[in-house]
Amino acid sequence: MKKIIHKAESRGFADHGWLQANHSFSFANWFDKERIQFGALRVLNDDLIAPSMGFSTHPHQNMEIITIPLSGKLKHKDNLANEWLTVESNEVQVMSAGTGVYHSEMNASVNEHLSLFQLWILPYKEGVSPRYDQKVFNSEDRKNKLQIVVSSFDDEENSGLKIHQNAQISRLDLEENIEFKYQFKYNNSGVYLMNISGKILVDSTLLKQRDAIGLSETSDFTIKALETSELLLVEVPML
Repeated sequence: MKKIIHKAESRGFADHGWLQANHSFSFANWFDKERIQFGALRVLNDDLIAPSMGFSTHPHQNMEIITIPLSGKLKHKDNLANEWLTVESNEVQVMSAGTGVYHSEMNASVNEHLSLFQLWILPYKEGVSPRYDQKVFNSEDRKNKLQIVVSSFDDEENSGLKIHQNAQISRLDLEENIEFKYQFKYNNSGVYLMNISGKILVDSTLLKQRDAIGLSETSDFTIKALETSELLLVEVPML
C-alpha cells in the first residue's frame, strides 16, 4: 500500500477577505511541485465564502467539476440556461465543462457564511457537450455506510450524479468506535480521503479534522472512528 498524508495545516491558504480558501493541491497563486494532483483529482478546494459574496462569471473547459456545500446555500448561474439555481448542504452539484462553459457561484445567504468543497477531476473524454446536474442526498443514508454521490457514466450500478471519468465520490458518516472497510471499485485507482470532521484511524494513520490521506497500490483499507466523524472519499484513476 502506498500512502500520501496531507495534514490540514500543510494545505495552501489564501485570504481574500470575502473568501477563505484552503487548497489540497496547487491552485491559483499557491504552488507545490509535490502536490499538483492525486491521479485524476486535480483540485480539492475547501472554501468559506462570506454572505452575498462569490465568484463572478468565469470559464471552464474539459474538466469535471463537483461542488459539495457543507453548510449554507450556494446559488449557481451559467450559460446553459440555468438562472440562479440554489444548491443546499444536503445536495451535490456536478458540471461537465467539456467544450466550454461560463458560470457564476455565489453565497445565497445575506447573513450566513457558505462552506463548501469544490473538486476538479480530469475527464477520460474531452470535447463533450457541457452539462449540469444536481441531486439531494439524505444524510441518514451515509450513517455507518458508504453513500455514493458521484460515479462514472459507465457505471450502471449507481444512481448518483455522473461524470466523464471512472471515478467514485462517496460520503461516509461514522459513529464512534465503528470500523468500515473500503473496497476499491476499480483496478489501478487510488482513494483520496478527506476527514471532514472528527478523528479517525486509516490503517493505523491518525487523521484529525481536515487531514487527508491518499491510498493506492491496494484493493482495500480499514477506517476506524475514534469519535463521530464525517468523511469524503474520492476514488480516481492513478494517471
